[in-house]
Amino acid sequence: MSQEYYNQGLEKLKQKNYKAAIEQFTHALQENPYFADAYRYRGLAYYESGDIYQAISDYSECLKLNPRNGEAYYCRALTRLELKNLPGSLDDIEKAINININYAAAYDLRGIVRRKQGYTTDAIANFKKAADLYLRQKDKENCRLCLEKIKQLQPKEYQTAIGQVTQESRHQQSKNQNLPIVSEDDYFTELLDKAERGDTPEALEDLNWLLLTDPQDGKAYCCRGIVRFKQGKYQEAISDFNQALGLDFRDAIVYRSRGKVRSHLGDFQGAIKDFNSAISMDPENTSVYVGRGNTYREMGNYIGAIEDYTKAIEYDSKNAHAYYNRGIAYTYIEEVQRAVDDCQRAISIFCEKEDWENYQTVLNHMKKFKSPSPEIQKTNDEVLRQRLLRLVGGHWAIAERLIEQAKHYYPGMSEEWYLETVIYDLERDKDDSN
Repeated sequence: MSQEYYNQGLEKLKQKNYKAAIEQFTHALQENPYFADAYRYRGLAYYESGDIYQAISDYSECLKLNPRNGEAYYCRALTRLELKNLPGSLDDIEKAINININYAAAYDLRGIVRRKQGYTTDAIANFKKAADLYLRQKDKENCRLCLEKIKQLQPKEYQTAIGQVTQESRHQQSKNQNLPIVSEDDYFTELLDKAERGDTPEALEDLNWLLLTDPQDGKAYCCRGIVRFKQGKYQEAISDFNQALGLDFRDAIVYRSRGKVRSHLGDFQGAIKDFNSAISMDPENTSVYVGRGNTYREMGNYIGAIEDYTKAIEYDSKNAHAYYNRGIAYTYIEEVQRAVDDCQRAISIFCEKEDWENYQTVLNHMKKFKSPSPEIQKTNDEVLRQRLLRLVGGHWAIAERLIEQAKHYYPGMSEEWYLETVIYDLERDKDDSN
């Protein structure tokens, strides 16, 4: 019979007939005084009808019968907040979260309490956690509300980074450099780590949901562009990076990532321009120098590539990728010993980091040096090639075209003769221009 009264009480509560609901829950408790949920829902009916103290009493009775009822702790915390009992409310929230670590509403409420206590940074962290959990639960509206609370509390410096201030503030932003795209505990870090592990569809789904919630989030567009790049969807990635920049999210990572995509698509000049922008914003970011170096190498500008890899190594002497890529660039200008030294250094660093996949990649590349071709063994040819490469500004593709032209006009000569002829012509033209 108590269950029947309880069900009728739930129906009355749903209809917002709180007085009738209280009567039905009271009948249920008279039949069964150990009915914990009847206390909890009668407490909710009391709360909604404005009887705060009676609501707290019922929530407490529920918790005596069921100390693991996280919803009862949350409801009592909400009621204590009405009484401005912030410590008591916070204590109940902590207990609710200990019972259910993914309790989105509890984090949301804790953010409200911490904001009232004057702890803005902690409040933002809680609203962010709540938004993350609501996003996972596909609760679009509550996620949006948490994001709005975050925006209201963000310091001006952060708002600058997402393009929500005046041009004067943007100038100040450029002086202080942009804030990092994400903090260590940020939801975006988790998404990018997920994509790095190969879970790109799941990461993409979460980002799509986030953009449905807040279509003006430039950071989310940037992250989705990175994920799409990892999926090989280069044109879609470019579109996302453009959207991020259009929303004034001008972090170095946007330009760096778009530069990589442009390089993959063969837009080398556009890639270089993006890498230059990234370097102007974050001049000590080694991955930008490696990315620009890779583009220079694709363009045949091996000297420019080597200079960028060297710059990356100056900032980070443990950058194995910079050593490996510089080794590859050295092979193109036939400085074999330097190439071997760089690859050996990369192998050593990858070994220290236990990055066995990249370790094996460099090791396989090293096998090419065991049996050098006759051209590499010709010391004089090597010197001439380096000399020619300097004359054409590091662009070996230009040098090759000049050599082919010489072969066309003077067939049957030695390789050394062609190199010397092209060098002579270039140096003569240079002297004439002076």
